[in-house]
Amino acid sequence: MIGAGLHAGQLLTLLLMAIALGMDAFSLGVGIGMKGIRLRDILKLSAIIALFHIIMPLMGMLTGKYVSTLLGDVASSAAGVLLLLLGGHMIYSSLRGESVESLNHRTAWGMLVFALSVSIDSFSVGISLGMFAADVLVTVLLFGFFGGVMSTFGLLIGRRVSSSLGEYGEALGGVILFTFGLLVLF
Repeated sequence: MIGAGLHAGQLLTLLLMAIALGMDAFSLGVGIGMKGIRLRDILKLSAIIALFHIIMPLMGMLTGKYVSTLLGDVASSAAGVLLLLLGGHMIYSSLRGESVESLNHRTAWGMLVFALSVSIDSFSVGISLGMFAADVLVTVLLFGFFGGVMSTFGLLIGRRVSSSLGEYGEALGGVILFTFGLLVLF
């Protein structure tokens, strides 16, 4: 049992959010993978992304708990709006076909920038989850696991397929977050 306070519905919600956030890492991984990447670099980059998908939502959740105490009842509405905006932005970026700036993913700086760019959404979602008092350990472990695994799959698939798959992945992640935002507000 994961925790007495964690219900199946909450676990499913966290699981879907982790997958949605992992889609961003997947889609950008496809783009990087298409440029050509060694297996050793895939493992290093995916490990860094997994770590960032743990650190960023953790920082967001701590911030969200603080904001929640300040805002009270307004916090859940703010969290819903934040999820709507984040999901909408992911969908919009996917439709516009924005591409990642070319940087050398083999350097330490390139890996850090790439990991931060795909995990910044996790910080925003973490703020929302902190306002709802979600289970911190389960949340960050799920986010880290799916961020790392989906970036690995994206990087591997990117070596073999076209870039259009990555755009669909980001759009699907945006739709999931947007839907959760609607559910929170209504």
